[in-house]
Amino acid sequence: MVAENHQCLVMTIAGFDPSGGAGIIADLKTFLHFGCRPAAAITSLTFQNSTAVFGVIHETDQSLRAQVLPVIQEHKVAAVKLGMLPTAEIVAEVVSLIHEGYLPAPVIDPVLQSSSGYELAEACAIEALLRELIPLARLVTPNIPEAELLTGLRIEGEQGMRQAAQRLREMGAPAVLVKGGHLKRKSAPGFQQSSENPEEAIDLLDDQGEITAFREEWISAPAVRGTGCILSSGIAACLAQGLSLVESIRLAKGYVTETIRFAQDVSGGD
Repeated sequence: MVAENHQCLVMTIAGFDPSGGAGIIADLKTFLHFGCRPAAAITSLTFQNSTAVFGVIHETDQSLRAQVLPVIQEHKVAAVKLGMLPTAEIVAEVVSLIHEGYLPAPVIDPVLQSSSGYELAEACAIEALLRELIPLARLVTPNIPEAELLTGLRIEGEQGMRQAAQRLREMGAPAVLVKGGHLKRKSAPGFQQSSENPEEAIDLLDDQGEITAFREEWISAPAVRGTGCILSSGIAACLAQGLSLVESIRLAKGYVTETIRFAQDVSGGD
């Protein structure tokens, strides 16, 4: 764990999951784990539990700004993680806050759809994300389905992950971490594993053309909600404390692995 520093404030701008499995609750717990002072602004109230999303009520751009301004008037935001940005107006407001110098270059976790299939971002919001926000990012962290949706590519293995990361960088992202966990769950005919080792999971970083592959043991456990939120929040917390991007990703991935192992243990998995 990174050394504790309560003066280092990290903000999440994301959706609220009342069940606590994902969204800002997962983000805030992660900031605290890494020794940072947490802050949050809600973009959408979601109605969900571990099985599905049942509805949403989105914030306005004005209400988002009203949440952020009192915080930045009192504290410097050392890092920011962006999650669910459901409307083009919300995206535009975040872009304005960055341009105005209130927020640093963000870690963007492009939350587009729930695992149960509920659409969490309008089409115009995705267009605005690609056109206006991704070029301002420090890092973008899509999973396989998100990377496919954002790039229009079909990803089948490590080479596909490289191509998707490159495509997102061509769209303006300075650095992209494509998360490979979903590759193990793909069932398309003829699908090729992402690695020669079937028990290996891989995430791939393209940082301004420099490629780093993060290879870990695949943990056979039930799907754990919120791992994408935890990973991106952990990266933001480590960056806030001056660590390099690669080291921030390694530490955040270690925490995600601990979370998955714990979920496996408490569920009675082998």
